[in-house]
Amino acid sequence: MMAKELQSKSNAWPIFRPLSGLSAASLGHDVLAGLTLAAIAVPEQMATARLGGFAPEFGFFAFVAAAVGFAVFGASRRLSAGADSTITPIFAGSLALMTAAGSPEYAELAAVLALMVGLLLALAGLFKLGWIADLLSTPVVTGFLAGIAVHIALSQAPAVLGLPEGSGDVYHRLAAIARQAGGINPGALAIGAGVFAVVLGAEKLNPRIPGALIALAGATVATIAFNLDRRGVAVLGATPGGLPHLALPRLALENAIPLVGLAFVIALVVMVQTAATTRAFSDGEEPDVDRDYVGLGLANALAGLFGSFPVNASPPRTAIVAQAGGRSQYASLLAALAVLLLAAFGTGLLSRVPTAALAGVLLFVAQRIFHARTFADILRRTRGEFALALMTTVLIFALPIQTGVAIGIFLSLAHGVFTITRVRPIPFERVPETTVWWPASSGGRGEQEPGVLVMGFQAPLSFLNANDFRKGMLAAIEGARGAARLVVLEASSVVEIDFTASGVLNAVVTAARDAGMDFAVARLESVRAQAAFDRFGLTDRLGRDHLFRSVEEAIRVLARPKAANDLSL
Repeated sequence: MMAKELQSKSNAWPIFRPLSGLSAASLGHDVLAGLTLAAIAVPEQMATARLGGFAPEFGFFAFVAAAVGFAVFGASRRLSAGADSTITPIFAGSLALMTAAGSPEYAELAAVLALMVGLLLALAGLFKLGWIADLLSTPVVTGFLAGIAVHIALSQAPAVLGLPEGSGDVYHRLAAIARQAGGINPGALAIGAGVFAVVLGAEKLNPRIPGALIALAGATVATIAFNLDRRGVAVLGATPGGLPHLALPRLALENAIPLVGLAFVIALVVMVQTAATTRAFSDGEEPDVDRDYVGLGLANALAGLFGSFPVNASPPRTAIVAQAGGRSQYASLLAALAVLLLAAFGTGLLSRVPTAALAGVLLFVAQRIFHARTFADILRRTRGEFALALMTTVLIFALPIQTGVAIGIFLSLAHGVFTITRVRPIPFERVPETTVWWPASSGGRGEQEPGVLVMGFQAPLSFLNANDFRKGMLAAIEGARGAARLVVLEASSVVEIDFTASGVLNAVVTAARDAGMDFAVARLESVRAQAAFDRFGLTDRLGRDHLFRSVEEAIRVLARPKAANDLSL
C-alpha cells in the first residue's frame, strides 16, 4: 500500500520524481545512506578519475553532476550514478589515441563526449527505447565485463608495482612491464596489495563498511610515517581544489565528429547497466527504465558542462544505498554535497595519497566485475554460449576496447538472430486421453488423428526463419500427400508475423490446397499476430472459419464434420 501511494504521488511530479512522497521520518535513513555512500564514493571516484587519465577533482565533479542530474529527471529512488570503471576504460583508450591523456584537449574531448552521451540517453528515454538494453545477452555482457576487468588490471599494474606508467595498446603495456620487471618497488607493491586485501575483506564482512576509504587513509598515513614518497612510492601531489562551474567545451566541430561512434557505444553500455540496476533495486515500484535514461542523460550533460567525463549507473553503489536503508535520491544528493565540500576545501589532504593505493582500489573493482561464477555456470549449462562469452573477453582484451565492444554487441545480436533462425516446424501429437496437442516426443506415446497433419512453429515468424518454415512445412505436406486431408498449424508461439513471412505462409496454404488438403490455423493467440493476419490478407485467404481456438476444434469442424453433426442430433 505504501509503495503504491509513493508511486502515485511521484507520478504527479514532472521533475524531482525520486524525491517526492517521503515523510520526514524516512529522511533519517537517507542521511545514514548518504554518509555511507560518500565514504565509499570518494576513493572510488578518485580511482576512476585516475583510470581515465584525470585529476581526482574531475571524478568528484562527475559524481556531483550525476547525483544532481539524476535526481531532477530520473525515476529510481536508490540508483547511484557517477564516474564508472566499466565505461571509463572504453572512452579513455579511445581518447588517448586522439590526443595525449591529461592534456587540455583531452579534457575537452571527454566533456564533449559526455554531452553527446547525455543527448543519446535523453533521446533513448524520450522515445521509449528501453528495450535496446535487452539486446545484449548475459554471456556477452559477462565476457564484456571480464575484458574490461583485464584492461583495468593491466592499466593499474605499473602503479601497483611502482613502475613508470605505460602507454599504447595492451601489447606495448605488457612489453613495458616485462622490460621493467627488475625495478619493482616493494613499498608500492605492499601498498597496492594491502589496499586490495583490506577492501576485499571489508566487503566480505559487510558491504557497508567503507573499506576503500579506510585502506586509502591507512596507506596515506603509512606513506607519511615512513617517508615512502622519498623511497620511490608515487603520490598524487598537489591537487587543485575549487567548485565546478558550467561552461561549454571549446572544441572544433571537425575534432568532435570522430566521437560520434564512441558516444553510441558508451550510451549503449550505460543503457544496459542502467536497466539492470533499475530493475534490481526497484523496491516494489514498477521500474521506469526510460525515465532513468533521461535522468542519466541530464547527468552526463551536466558532467560535460562541468568539464568532466561520461557517467554511468553503479550497481555496487546502488546496492550500498539499499543496504544502508536509503529511501530516495536525498541519499545521493547528501553524498554529492560531502564530495563537493571535499573538492572545494579538502583537496590538500590528498597530496600524499599514494597512487598504488588508488590502483589497489581499482584492482578490487576489476575482480568484482570479473564474474567467474557466471562463467562457470555458463560453461556447465551451455558450451556454445560459454564460447561466446570467452570470445567477447578475448576481443575486448586483444583489440582496441571500443572495437572489441562493438564486435561484442554484434556477436550478441548475431547470437539472437541465430537462435531465431534455428527454429523449424515440428509435428504435434495428442496427449492420450486428453484434447491437448503437444510437440511429438521420441517416446512415441502420443496419438495421431487419422487424415490430419498437425504442425507447430515455436517462434515469431519473420524473414529470419521464413525460408526454413517454408521448407519444413512443404516437406511435411509432401510426406503426408494422399494420407492427410487437413493440415493444422498450431500457432500459439507465433507472436509476430512480418511481410516476408506472410508471403511464405500464403505459399504454404496454396501448396497444401494443391495437394488436396485443407489448411487451418489453431491457437493464434498473439494480438499482434492476429492483426498481421488481417493486415496481410491471410484471414481472407484462409477464411475466418479456418481460424480456431484449439487444434481439437479444428479437427472436429473440418476433419470430422459428419461425426460432429451426428453427435448433435
